[in-house]
Amino acid sequence: ASQVYSVPATEVTPDMRRLAKVMNFGIIYGLSAHGIAQQTELDIKEGAAFIESYLGRYPGISDYVETTKQHARERGYVETILGRRQYLPEIRQSNFHVRQAAERMAINMPVQGTAADIIKIAMVRMQERLDAQELRSLMIIQVHDELIFESPREELDDLRSIVLEVMPSAMELDVPLDVEVKTGVTWGDME
Repeated sequence: ASQVYSVPATEVTPDMRRLAKVMNFGIIYGLSAHGIAQQTELDIKEGAAFIESYLGRYPGISDYVETTKQHARERGYVETILGRRQYLPEIRQSNFHVRQAAERMAINMPVQGTAADIIKIAMVRMQERLDAQELRSLMIIQVHDELIFESPREELDDLRSIVLEVMPSAMELDVPLDVEVKTGVTWGDME
């Protein structure tokens, strides 16, 4: 969002972040300049410039997309880092729309599936630590890449320390796994 709007990261608003996310994932899934114009406040020319700038800045994305689609066509499946597979027989279909949908799944699944693997590993390790330390804090729900805990106030510091230790180390990757901890009386009040 900071790059899209040419503002410091500290000035990025939730709306800016949402639109940048649309553009980021849209480009990966083949969104055109016209598609960006339809989903954002950018016009077609600005959308095209963003796509060109984005792919120029991150050339590995195009390589990832094309390599992933090719491997899916050859093997008939894609995998997470841990080897969990999704079979995609539709990727060999002659119908363009069916094939294109399978290609989007092929691009998405290794990333989203690996994220799901990571959060499940983190959940198991978090529960083991909560049990080992005999904390009363409870892991109550997982929403995408978030874990929500219910905790007595006197355990908040311990819980925060455990989260910041366990969750980023759930899987060793070439990039760090950042974790943000928020607290609040309700989920909607988290800060």
